[in-house]
Amino acid sequence: MRIGIAYDVIRWEEKDLARAIRDLGHEAVPLQVTKRAFWINGARSFNLDAVFQRCVSFYRALASTIILEGWDIPVVNSSEIIYACEDKLLTTARLARNGIPVPETVIAFSREACIEAAEKLGYPVVIKPIYGSWGRMIARALDRESLEEIIEFRENMQSPHFKVHYLQRYVNKPGRDIRACYVWGDVPAAIYRVSERWKTNTALGGRAVKAELSEDQIELVRRVGDIMGGGVLGVDLVEEGEKCMALEVNGIPQYKNVASVTGIDISRLIIEKTVERLRR
Repeated sequence: MRIGIAYDVIRWEEKDLARAIRDLGHEAVPLQVTKRAFWINGARSFNLDAVFQRCVSFYRALASTIILEGWDIPVVNSSEIIYACEDKLLTTARLARNGIPVPETVIAFSREACIEAAEKLGYPVVIKPIYGSWGRMIARALDRESLEEIIEFRENMQSPHFKVHYLQRYVNKPGRDIRACYVWGDVPAAIYRVSERWKTNTALGGRAVKAELSEDQIELVRRVGDIMGGGVLGVDLVEEGEKCMALEVNGIPQYKNVASVTGIDISRLIIEKTVERLRR
């Protein structure tokens, strides 16, 4: 098969996917989206059997995936999955509607409604942008005064999505959260992201440690992935006592840390499972 890798910035995952494609006897075709134009009303421009979407930019990923799908090229993940996973509101609403445990979450569209909701949730509260990754622009308000300062900052930003206030109850987690790999219904590996800070993202200094998930946690990851549309996902869970909840789902997941601490060839599994799926 001729398998494309769409990217804007080359990272470890893109290089390792290309390595796994070649190791399995397929042809890896790099597709740097920033180096070419995409003609929507033209003929199919690429002779590809499938494409892995790996752009860092959400907007480049979504736009290029939509165009590739318009040429009837299967893309992993699809534009629908990429969009649903990027939008935290859409992700949380879909998971909650399907019975997945998530932290208590509320959406407010004004300062007054946001403060009223926070009083009902109880401080501290976490306020997030509905778009974004790597823990950026996520803040914790310890009291009303700090929340008002955060809201003022957000409401003076240009991007309109910052006026949509996504509030969540602060989860008293045990100094870690869980990043699990979901690959077409399987859960091959997971890590704990450990930190003394309340944000445990590895991009912010969290330490990756191999995780041994319980059967219930594996089933939770599987259910989350299935609900979000399948494909190749990163599913973030958080523990609180005996309870485990879903936090976020990444539609273009980084998994270098998972591969390095577990020793599992995640890229090979992704290619094998995807090719198997396409050949059905």
